[in-house]
Amino acid sequence: MDVHRPDKDLYPALDAHASGMLDVGDGHALYWEESGNPEGAPVVFLHGGPGAGCSPLHRRFFNPAHYRIVLFDQRGCGRSTPFGSTVANTTDHLIADIETLRRHLTVESWLVFGGSWGATLAIAYGQAHPDRCRGFVLRGVFLGTHDEMDWFLTGMRRFFPEAWQAFADHVEERSGPALLAAYSQRLHDPSPSVHRAAAEAWARYETACSRLLPGNLEPGGGWALALARLEVHFFAHHMFLTEGQLMANLDRIAHLPALIVQGRYDVICPPVTATALANKWSGAELSMIPDAGHAALEPGVRAALVHATDQLR
Repeated sequence: MDVHRPDKDLYPALDAHASGMLDVGDGHALYWEESGNPEGAPVVFLHGGPGAGCSPLHRRFFNPAHYRIVLFDQRGCGRSTPFGSTVANTTDHLIADIETLRRHLTVESWLVFGGSWGATLAIAYGQAHPDRCRGFVLRGVFLGTHDEMDWFLTGMRRFFPEAWQAFADHVEERSGPALLAAYSQRLHDPSPSVHRAAAEAWARYETACSRLLPGNLEPGGGWALALARLEVHFFAHHMFLTEGQLMANLDRIAHLPALIVQGRYDVICPPVTATALANKWSGAELSMIPDAGHAALEPGVRAALVHATDQLR
């Protein structure tokens, strides 16, 4: 299957036709929006991070004539409030939030789309509520294991030594646990000059390692604080998953279709994980993109994601 055709790109830009803030308890309110066909097949977009938030670009992976496109910002990020909060912010809370949003929008079941951490959350949600899922589109698979987290904190220096050196130098630590603890301390420091600098250093490291070819490596904007603070929070708690949980419970969703898109040179989420998942998931099909890293908007990856959502129409 050729999913790397130059004519297969994102759908045109479109506006949301409905949006709101949804109270999910614990002091959290989620920003949500709908675009596309109000009577179409529902699809929910789960963004990465944790903490990255959604963008209008994310609407464009889906045919707006066919799909009822639902985007939302997970707890603590994007336009959800309170911004950057780690209180009552766990994987189980996020799974419950997806269900609260589904009921709020009167959706019976939907296609679940997620990349990186969004893929983790998609699988965890599906295993908790398989009857509410029509299928999955997953990118840059991350399963929340200890090996994957250790790889992010120290292993990626094998490919991006300069980026890792700057990342480690910011806190003057070299081991994974010490790096994580030092960043956690700084990201929760009350001084904006301390927590903002730490957030930008964390986000700069992740951004530098995410693409096959270098792009704009400056994180910029306020999103870096939520990204860094929530990623450190989830990492410190092992993503609020037991080791091997998602693979162990794969039988709960193995009967559902899953299209997995993976960059061959994805250093943040190496291909071995997506391959292991596809090998165990009877309903899965893996597309390995030969000239891509981790980022969703690299040409080959975005073309494959659009192809996948078209295929599951």
